[in-house]
Amino acid sequence: MPSLNKQQRHIIKLVYPGKKREDDLLAETPAAHLKSVKAFFIGSNNEWHNMIIWGDNLTALKTLLQWKEQGKLINADNSPGVRLIYIDPPFASKQEYISTQEERAYQDRLSGAGFIEFLRQRLILMKHLLADNGSIYIHLDEKKSHYIKVIMDEIFGENHFQREIIWRIGWLSGFKTQAKNWIRNHDVILFYTKSDDFIFNKIYLPYPEGYTRRDGSPPRGPGYPIEDTWNCYELDRLDSIQIMSFSGEKTGFPTQKNENLLERIIRASSNPGDIVLDAFAGSGTTLAVAEKLGRRWIGIDNGKLAVYTMQKRLLSLKKEIGNRGEPLIPKPFILYNTGVYDYSQLQGFSWQEWRFIALHLFQCRDEPHMVGGIQWDGYIEASDVMVFDHLQNGGMTLNHSFINELHKRLTSKAARYYIIAPAPCVTFIEDCITKDMTRYCILRIPNSIINELLRRSHDTNRPLDEKLLHAIVKTVGSDLVYLPDLECEYIRREDKAVIRILQFKSKATAKGAKQKENRETLSMVMVDYNYNGQTFTLDAYFIAEEIKKAGWEVLLPLSALGKHVMIIFLDIYGNEYREVKTPGDFQNQ
Repeated sequence: MPSLNKQQRHIIKLVYPGKKREDDLLAETPAAHLKSVKAFFIGSNNEWHNMIIWGDNLTALKTLLQWKEQGKLINADNSPGVRLIYIDPPFASKQEYISTQEERAYQDRLSGAGFIEFLRQRLILMKHLLADNGSIYIHLDEKKSHYIKVIMDEIFGENHFQREIIWRIGWLSGFKTQAKNWIRNHDVILFYTKSDDFIFNKIYLPYPEGYTRRDGSPPRGPGYPIEDTWNCYELDRLDSIQIMSFSGEKTGFPTQKNENLLERIIRASSNPGDIVLDAFAGSGTTLAVAEKLGRRWIGIDNGKLAVYTMQKRLLSLKKEIGNRGEPLIPKPFILYNTGVYDYSQLQGFSWQEWRFIALHLFQCRDEPHMVGGIQWDGYIEASDVMVFDHLQNGGMTLNHSFINELHKRLTSKAARYYIIAPAPCVTFIEDCITKDMTRYCILRIPNSIINELLRRSHDTNRPLDEKLLHAIVKTVGSDLVYLPDLECEYIRREDKAVIRILQFKSKATAKGAKQKENRETLSMVMVDYNYNGQTFTLDAYFIAEEIKKAGWEVLLPLSALGKHVMIIFLDIYGNEYREVKTPGDFQNQ
């Protein structure tokens, strides 16, 4: 047995099944292919743009690490790497988290060693991603913070542990006070640095008005230095937004943290122009505060509702912390999608298995039939459904040519058809393509569901059946996009192109969604005046309240419209309906 040196003998480690060697993790974790799908407020220069990344944070972190090594991840002072990381990961609570609109945000399903290893692997990548003088804050509860403290000591070194911050949640009443125990009223935030040389801007609470020293003289210095117990006395008010009945910064996301909490962390451990990363970005509080404080930012999340919430929040920012004051237009940012880990593994399922997956995911009736001389697989309500055979001829993609050929071959045409396909196989981003008054609506099997299918089939070798598919849907099914029912008129009125929204009904599975009135579930409309066929670039956006006041009309300047116009309608659950129009589609009234 090899002998251990003195330092190695004093390292305490957690031992559990499935713990991966750090070197193996760094070598074997695949990098995500980041595809830009939306661009916001992008100018003509090639300067830094902030990022929202939609997908698995493990592979996204690996890509960002490669960017750091390639000199692409640079702070304003030209130093490489992320200056500050804040994460508020799942707490291994085994709970399902629901938004105020009754939409499932995510399921906190991992526990035990699985949870610890899940977080450990991401923390290893984060350490390598940090700048040499970078810091990381991990927000946890009392149940798992002790395990993660040991893991962090392994990864960062016990000498780089700085503080355990106790954040008192605030005044509690009602149900939470009924426990036969001491009443839980705090979270834990672990603060580590990558080295002994780290940025820390000390923060003070101002002295109260009229305060004097014991001898009656005025106080010296800027105030009381903030301790590692937060929100524990009158001068330090930092109550959780979750216990506030009314707050202008509430988004409805179930685990949202308040802006003044992140303001404290970001001010202390970064400077203007530094990169701030949140790999469990959720409602986007870290991004919003980083934007207000002049930092660069990157947010990663794999939830549809989270990504929608972040976009909407950044489009309705106010300058002051707490979302007060004048409107703030954010600096340029891009929304990226991550892809499937290994595209070739799509061939691992047979066509019949893909057909089974597709029809069950979108709750279709499995009734093969012929329409216009073409084989279809079933129905959604009264509309025909085709499961796209991407395995044909060694691998097919769903492109505009396929839609055009399908339209030509159909000898009789309905008002609407649905085509289901794995998201990586679809080469365009619009959801509906209209041909001669017939709509071809694309339902995508999300990357997250495909990755989970591949992982579970590889790990368990169990056959694909309804039980397995149900488990996958319970885990990541909230990423499914249910296309809203939309009916619009596109008209010209003087120098305006007018979108008149006649009907908008969400098809989300959230509780109460079907009972909502017409247009009640519309959240906003985003428009790209000159869509280039690859990335949606925001030129204008319209919040539902504004559209309602305008008689459910969206007015666009005709002179600004290019050859193709992309319009995205979003519901309050994060589902999108994307379509492309031309100026010729807007007819004189």
